[in-house]
Amino acid sequence: MFQTFTATSRPEQGPPRLARLRAELAAEGLTGFLVPRADVHQGEYVAPCDERLSWLTGFTGSAGFCIALTDVAGVFIDGRYRVQVRQQVDTQAFTPVPWPETQPGPWLAEQLPDGGRVGFDPWLHTAGEIAAIEADLDGTGISLVPCRNLVDAIWEGRPARPQGKAFAQPLENAGETAESKCERLAEGLLKAGQKSALITLPDSLCWLLNIRGSDIPRNPIAQGFCVLFSDGRVALFMDPEKLVDLADLFGPLVTCYPQDAFAPFLANLTGPVRVDKASAPLEVSRILADAGVEIVYETDPCILPKACKNDAEIAGTREAHLRDAVAMVRFLAWLDAEAPKGGLSEIDVVQKLEAFRRADNALREISFETIAGAGPNGAIMHYRVTEGSNRAITPGDMLVLDSGGQYVDGTTDITRTIATGPVTEEQKACFTRVLQGMIAISRVRFPRGLAGRDLDPLARYPLWLAGQDFDHGTGHGVGVYLSVHEGPQRISRISHVKLEPGMILSNEPGYYREGAFGIRIENLIVVQEAEALGDGRDMLDFETLTWVPIDRRPVAAGMLSGDERAWLNAYHAEILARLAPRLEPDAAEWLAKACAPI
Repeated sequence: MFQTFTATSRPEQGPPRLARLRAELAAEGLTGFLVPRADVHQGEYVAPCDERLSWLTGFTGSAGFCIALTDVAGVFIDGRYRVQVRQQVDTQAFTPVPWPETQPGPWLAEQLPDGGRVGFDPWLHTAGEIAAIEADLDGTGISLVPCRNLVDAIWEGRPARPQGKAFAQPLENAGETAESKCERLAEGLLKAGQKSALITLPDSLCWLLNIRGSDIPRNPIAQGFCVLFSDGRVALFMDPEKLVDLADLFGPLVTCYPQDAFAPFLANLTGPVRVDKASAPLEVSRILADAGVEIVYETDPCILPKACKNDAEIAGTREAHLRDAVAMVRFLAWLDAEAPKGGLSEIDVVQKLEAFRRADNALREISFETIAGAGPNGAIMHYRVTEGSNRAITPGDMLVLDSGGQYVDGTTDITRTIATGPVTEEQKACFTRVLQGMIAISRVRFPRGLAGRDLDPLARYPLWLAGQDFDHGTGHGVGVYLSVHEGPQRISRISHVKLEPGMILSNEPGYYREGAFGIRIENLIVVQEAEALGDGRDMLDFETLTWVPIDRRPVAAGMLSGDERAWLNAYHAEILARLAPRLEPDAAEWLAKACAPI
């Protein structure tokens, strides 16, 4: 069993730890300290040794940060975590702060009207992040001070840095050799007059060198750093214990060094050196600047090529989704048979779904902790069931089930909201509006050059008409046997990145009524060239990758337009055609009923 159900933090742990942190502030002559969720690699998912935010505050969400001052400690969380944070932190000690609506600079200015010195670990914050806060603090008398990590100083028994072994990603799944990738990206550096580029994101490093790892739960990445030179050579900084199985993989292309050699190595580089100020630690820029090395701030050169999947990666992802869909259909057939009997809990659902995914031995990992929220727990967007929160599934609950798998040929992420009994008219109306938004994204054709923010309103329009909305993006990027949340592609009101063929995204509008129920429907989609129509404009659209039926019981059929109904029926017909030959008779019979026209 990959998923566990033990609570990793408790609210009562926070106040005494905060008191110890404040003692460190006094010893350092500081007014405050920034505690990010991020690690030195700026990853969304971090190793146990980097769970500083959770360890201090109790908040376990995948995004956020704390600013601990001498008399107040703000925990900054986005719309996904507004409910969760109040359940996980002691609100007498920590104050939830809505973010990004409230930015750290203005918040600090309000809290420290007489000025102050706020410390931060320069390895855990990017140059762009610190520059933005400093700009907001100009003229306030508040300064940001690089310092040692004060949380690490008080964290007794802090886990060691992970040392999971790295392994090769087969060429048939990668679709391009590491040598070819390095040469292709090095040509870009050469044309730009850059001698090298720093790669600090582990998924970029793993994509570039066609390796994977096990340093982070649910994400098959190996942590480390690398420098890509303009002649195609690579200096890889990764602890030797991780590389024992890759001795014959790299050849002369890659020179390996221990991870701790990265910082000293930087001072001896010849500029210009390309640094991504949005992902590289600020300390990297400080080391280069102190050594007199010219810095050019540009995006990580792996980001966009990694996002635009090649034919082999897309083909593998299609197959992974079909394999995953078979497991999902078997699970849904089981759930439909068992839920009316009563006696099921959220943990039962998570365990059974993972068992179905593991059945054919192709599953390498789950791609994130399965979200199984029944009734009011479904309104907690990133709910993680524990032994303490485990809720019985009462017939009639709306069950939000968000899950996925890591397979060597692809990464899956799917959400279905399931009616376990009678559905109210209000729930049907809300469910149908969410479905209409998901269908709108699935059907859209759009001119090349548009970004995710241009499409995001399509998913919200049916909800907006009813005065409703959801407080998360419509879609995130997805890797190929890499991170389930991948940048830079997104369908979100804050995304300016142009959508390009080969980008895989989620399509997951939702609706959440705190204390009552939640709804989310999610497919993965991939950007593709659209069939030429009309006056021949250059257009793109989406290919659907997820093939699992949408529960028809909560659909208010009368709310659907003719085109929406046609899309849903065609989608279900295609599911039946693709999956029935892969299923045993009982599951195939259930699928045929689930895919009947509406």
